[in-house]
Amino acid sequence: MTVGRAGKRTWLAEAILVILLIVILPLLNGIGFLSDYYLNLCGKYLALAILALGMDLIWGYTGILSLGQAVFFGLGAYAMGMHLMLGSSGRGVYGEPIPDFMVWNRVLELPLFWKPFQYFPLAALSALLLPALVAIIIGLLTFRRRVSGTYFAILTQAMAYAAWLLFNRNELNLGGTNGLTDFKRLLGFSLRDPGTLRGLYIVTAVGLVGSFILCRWLVGSMMGLVLTAIRDQERRLQFLGYPVAHYKIFIFAVAGMLSGLAGALYVTQVGIITPSQIGVLPSLEIVVWVATGGRGTLVGAILGAIGINAARSVLTARYPEWWPIILGGLFVSVVMLFPDGLAGLPRQLQRWGRRLRWRRLTPAPVPPSAVSPSLTSQQ
Repeated sequence: MTVGRAGKRTWLAEAILVILLIVILPLLNGIGFLSDYYLNLCGKYLALAILALGMDLIWGYTGILSLGQAVFFGLGAYAMGMHLMLGSSGRGVYGEPIPDFMVWNRVLELPLFWKPFQYFPLAALSALLLPALVAIIIGLLTFRRRVSGTYFAILTQAMAYAAWLLFNRNELNLGGTNGLTDFKRLLGFSLRDPGTLRGLYIVTAVGLVGSFILCRWLVGSMMGLVLTAIRDQERRLQFLGYPVAHYKIFIFAVAGMLSGLAGALYVTQVGIITPSQIGVLPSLEIVVWVATGGRGTLVGAILGAIGINAARSVLTARYPEWWPIILGGLFVSVVMLFPDGLAGLPRQLQRWGRRLRWRRLTPAPVPPSAVSPSLTSQQ
């Protein structure tokens, strides 16, 4: 099979996947073969797949292990959640023009930093640009000082823990430990209407396809070659005169933007965002998704995010106390047995098959004791 045919088959498989995501599933929901609950659940998985794509860009292709990507996800989710809360104001328990949790905390008027989020365009832009801006700031403070490897992973983990502590405080006026929830309307449409849920799913599917195309274009361009070189031979690239820190800051900002987009799409469908979703543990789970699906493949990141979260929905309903053990065991198994993840599983099975065939065809060595004494004496 030639390279051209392989490329055509790849594009055909991706086109079929796009049709399945954007057309067939909503159509099945519209005619009653797929319930609103399961369509909404699929939309949640697709939003998390966008988050996994960003992680694969920085870890799988660039070799930057970030243990704080859930923070950028949370920034995007909170930005959109604030708009949804303001859109639901006046329809809560107290009927006040401010969110109910502010009434509980005896806040008399809407805080100043909440007011821009009354407008959907500003909220949507904030969900994308605010995580990217935070990522740029972190990149300037770390990559320009050549902080990398384990030190960068520990630093981002500390950042996730600090963000979790900050968002838990009621003084921040973001709902404290309860977070933001009880959303009712978006752009005038009821979030309980099946038609609205179907539209949100389609928007999420389009967002995933667009994010995948963007990531594939990046890794297939000259930029992708530089990112891969940073992962494999960063020191040599520095000697050649490439501004490695600039490339790292750029791709880290792109990953942060994708994480913010995932958070904004996630919160509109799930209906809640809390500090527990932006801490250390969610950031570690994102790493597990990408490792399980296959680092540096993009498709593997999507498969890992969707597969693990689907398994989580099923297993936590029956064995909630066993889920952390199952997740940890899965990660250890992937690292020890399937380092290429689900995306590389067919190639690994082929390698195992070749090894078995080679062992069968290769004759066993003859031990010295089996050699005839006469032949030995003649030699």
